[in-house]
Amino acid sequence: QVQLVESGGGLVQPGGSLRLSCVASGSIFSRYAMAWYRQAPGKERELVARITSLSSTNYASSVKGRFTISRTNAKKTVYLQMNSLKPEDTAVYYCNQERSSPGDSYWGQGTQVTVSS
Repeated sequence: QVQLVESGGGLVQPGGSLRLSCVASGSIFSRYAMAWYRQAPGKERELVARITSLSSTNYASSVKGRFTISRTNAKKTVYLQMNSLKPEDTAVYYCNQERSSPGDSYWGQGTQVTVSS
């Protein structure tokens, strides 16, 4: 059984930084692409950043240059470093482990990020 556990969310002032972590268990972590999504109140869940098994990355245009996704396969962990945070970054952030069929992918429980003064 695959489990993804996120941590690192919290309340931060605009311009601040946070680092989210997601630890995976129950799968061969290095084999799969990983991603971070977010969902703000009243909005659909959106892709924030993705990293392949070979560590190629891509980002939503809204976070490019501010957020960095990375992975440490030995620790079965994916990270999201978030800098220059804005109020519009406020959302629940979810970790995702991809499968060939999107419906078969795995999700974490989410971690709240709130950017407010």
